[in-house]
Amino acid sequence: MEPAARDFLVRLLETPSPSGYEQPIQRLVRDYLAPLADTVTTDSHGNVIGAANASAPIRMLLAGHCDQIGLIVQYIDSDGFISVQPIGGWDPIQLVGARVVIWTASGPVPGVMSRKPIHLLTEEERKVVPKMKDLWIDIGAADRADCESVVRVGDAVTFELKVLSLRRDLVCSVAMDDKIGLWVVLEAFRRALAAGPLPCGLFVASTVQEEIGLRGAQTSSHGVDPHVAIAVDVTHATDCPTIDKKSEGDVSLGKGPVVYRGPNMNPHVVDRLLAAARAREIPVQLGASGRATPTDANVLQTTRSGVATGLVSVPNRYMHSAVETVSLADADRAADLLAAFVRGLEGAISWAP
Repeated sequence: MEPAARDFLVRLLETPSPSGYEQPIQRLVRDYLAPLADTVTTDSHGNVIGAANASAPIRMLLAGHCDQIGLIVQYIDSDGFISVQPIGGWDPIQLVGARVVIWTASGPVPGVMSRKPIHLLTEEERKVVPKMKDLWIDIGAADRADCESVVRVGDAVTFELKVLSLRRDLVCSVAMDDKIGLWVVLEAFRRALAAGPLPCGLFVASTVQEEIGLRGAQTSSHGVDPHVAIAVDVTHATDCPTIDKKSEGDVSLGKGPVVYRGPNMNPHVVDRLLAAARAREIPVQLGASGRATPTDANVLQTTRSGVATGLVSVPNRYMHSAVETVSLADADRAADLLAAFVRGLEGAISWAP
């Protein structure tokens, strides 16, 4: 991955974007797209959409969601401790002892996610998985008034946003789901444009609120009305202990992006993705889903009268945790694959299965 592209990925990862609170990262996306796209628009839902050659007969949409799971301030008690509710799907165990940031109107406020120490837990309490209501955020406030001087009910919360480089070009961070996918679609858009005149109308959407119901993909795709669309998300890497490959598939970091097959994916889109990978010697892995996937591809496929949809995923270890881990090489190859797919959309194409 080129240094400038890596730096942009780090900026995405270190910018907060809980579902419904994506405005800071969407500013980055608009700035990135401004010198590339013919038009950059933000709809009333918050999706940012870049377009190039929009009047072409075939409209192609690349979609990556910019939102991350988070928390929202629910209650501040008399001693200044903060209770929260989740934004998106959480395992509360991931939160115990975490460093967090509350994103307030006056700026970020650091805190720690706390619970009663193990020494003080009863035998019965030690046997029970903690629930969200058993945890609280401590910002060091003296009391409720002190806390409310900086924090309001409804403020969003994330883990501390920090990127860590590991061996073999692996990178670990909060919110790889799906900022790595967002990076892929933006970079694919840039690479497709850099290769010369486009054979299609190309749209790229930084979608919002995927983590609470695939909402932004639904609204943005309705507005674009594409003929063909590809969602880029993360998928579970199964190359670590305790994961059953028979039930979850065989997916490894560093072996390329995953091209999904199944009823949510148009077979012509899948065939074209695999042909593009072969032609350019891009390593890919295959994934299978026998149902509508829990990704933006789900709603892209059923937009209006139906859209020929594909799903390309970046393998991700430890999803929905503070240590989501991906291979930069997989992301780089995914961007190359999508750019090649776009460049191949020439002539009349029938997407009917």
